[in-house]
Amino acid sequence: MVQVVATLDFDEQDGQTRLDPDEKAGLIPDYLETRGQLNDWEQENILQATRWLSRLRAPDVLSEGFCRLLHQRMFDETWAWAGTFRKSDKNIGADWRQIATRLNQLLGNVRHQVDSMAFPPDELVARFHRDLVWLHPFPNGNGRHSRMMADALLTQMGGRPFSWGRGATAVGASELRAQYLAALRAADDNDFAALLAFVRS
Repeated sequence: MVQVVATLDFDEQDGQTRLDPDEKAGLIPDYLETRGQLNDWEQENILQATRWLSRLRAPDVLSEGFCRLLHQRMFDETWAWAGTFRKSDKNIGADWRQIATRLNQLLGNVRHQVDSMAFPPDELVARFHRDLVWLHPFPNGNGRHSRMMADALLTQMGGRPFSWGRGATAVGASELRAQYLAALRAADDNDFAALLAFVRS
């Protein structure tokens, strides 16, 4: 395991969270040598979680238990800490010691917003997605996890999951990622127009 951690390139791309040494040591497959292999492995793990989620009947999406279980199912064959809140501060997010409290506040607020229909469904869920990304509960995988959380909530509300830019034509993955991050940063300043356009593009 130590050899893998030393040789695998963990340099983060724009918008990715840096892993600390303990988090890097949590990598489960001991034969991955490149970032591309890690990405492919994670993607397969996430596809398994997507299939699992599609079989669930009426999950309690707005609960800490579901939030953690979904992250665990998404990364349980990749990271030993899957489904476990981070134990260090990052360049984004709440103080790690406040994650459980802040997450439960967020989930309670969103539950109230759903009950009162405080926003149109797409906007409500896009705001939830942004807030969950910002909270950054886990060491890694927060963007992918919060997108799946958003889609699960939309489905629970009777809506269609977001397309997350998959409908864009002639746009490369790096450009799509740049658009997504720019939309999230605008939402940080309470401007949700770009994010609302992106999630349905």
